Amino acid sequence: MSQHHHTEDNIQHLYEGDQSKLYSGVMQHHTDINSAESKKQVGRIWKVFWILLAVTVVEVLLGMYFSYSIPKGILNTLFLVLTLFKAGYIVAVFMHLGDEVKSFLITVLIPLTLFIWFIIAFLADGGFWLHMNSTAPMR
Repeated sequence: MSQHHHTEDNIQHLYEGDQSKLYSGVMQHHTDINSAESKKQVGRIWKVFWILLAVTVVEVLLGMYFSYSIPKGILNTLFLVLTLFKAGYIVAVFMHLGDEVKSFLITVLIPLTLFIWFIIAFLADGGFWLHMNSTAPMR
C-alpha cells in the first residue's frame, strides 16, 4: 500500500478520482491566520465586499428615491451598467477569470456576448411577430 504525502512534486493524485480532497483542507496553504498571505487574502475579500455593497446601495437608492425623477431610459441604462459591472466583477473575482490569460478571456467573453445578442434578437423578433399577429386584420 503506497502512502501519498503532500509535496509540491506529488499532488497529481489529488486531481485523480475524488475531487473533494482538493477542498477538504489537504491543499490548504494558509495555516497561520496572522501570516502576510492570509491578511492579504482577507483584505482582498473585504475590498470585494465593500465594492459590491457600494454598487448595490447605489442601485437600491436609485430604485427607491430617484425612480420617478430620472427618465426611464436613463434609469434603465444606469441599472444595466451597474448590474453588468457587478456581474463582471463577480465573475472576475469569484470565478477567477480576472487572473486568466487574455486569450482565455476572449474565448469566454465572445460567446457570452453572442449569446446575449441572441437573446435580445429573439426577444425583439418575438415582440415584432406578437405585434403583427395582434394588429393584423381578421379574415
